[in-house]
Amino acid sequence: MRLRVKLKCVSSRAVIPINYNYQFSAAIYLLLRFGSEQFAKFLHDIGFQSNGKIFKLFVFGVEFEKTKIDSGMIKLIEPNLYLTISSPLIDTFIQNFVIGSFEKQNVYINYMNSSTKLDITQIESLPEPQFQNEMSFRLISPMTLSTVTERNGKLLPYYFRYDDEDLVRVLRSNLINKYKVIHKKDFEEDNFQFDFDADEIKKKGGKVSKLITIAENTPQQTKVKAIQCSFKIKANPELIKIGYDCGFGEKNSMGFGLADTRHESQTRIPQLAPLAGN
Repeated sequence: MRLRVKLKCVSSRAVIPINYNYQFSAAIYLLLRFGSEQFAKFLHDIGFQSNGKIFKLFVFGVEFEKTKIDSGMIKLIEPNLYLTISSPLIDTFIQNFVIGSFEKQNVYINYMNSSTKLDITQIESLPEPQFQNEMSFRLISPMTLSTVTERNGKLLPYYFRYDDEDLVRVLRSNLINKYKVIHKKDFEEDNFQFDFDADEIKKKGGKVSKLITIAENTPQQTKVKAIQCSFKIKANPELIKIGYDCGFGEKNSMGFGLADTRHESQTRIPQLAPLAGN
């Protein structure tokens, strides 16, 4: 299930860090705790496991109305921004997220000496697309995939570029592992094709990579290379749905890999919007 949350900045200094993934992920976990502290702790500390991989089974992305970059921060020219969040865990994740949103009705985006308050003014449920064997998507948040390589005697992550040969194999494996976690059974997928939009890559001169810093200016700081480019996928519709619900690629709970169809529409659920007290 996918939700679109409308947020309104009510702070006098309306700024968001450029590398905002960590802050929004933390805000999501805080809202989950208001719904169920036990579930939020399990998801944050343990998560779901398959073949030695850990999955949180949710993904999010943030979109702004009008901004500008000022002193290394995103300055909100318009106060509204939109958090899209998706998960197949309707009875746990989605339910507790909605409960937490009603209970708290705001989040804070904290970065160094800056704290920006965002009121939750509206929640909409987005209709699910009709999943087919071949679909085109645009990335709301960039996608990342990696493997481990040895460099100078150390095991370090290698983040795939859009033209790396192994990217499709690793993406397929990632989706299948998520399927196993959710449905508790194996999945065989031999007919799997994935291609980034060649026209978009050409238009951007091949510059479709982004370097994003997680937990910037903290001891946990790490840099993630990701890809921001539309794509086409051919696969079993059940596997495509996994990517839509959970995110394509890795680090989905940090805001990587949220994709939507090119012509996806939105439908408001009246009982969820607006929130009481706003």
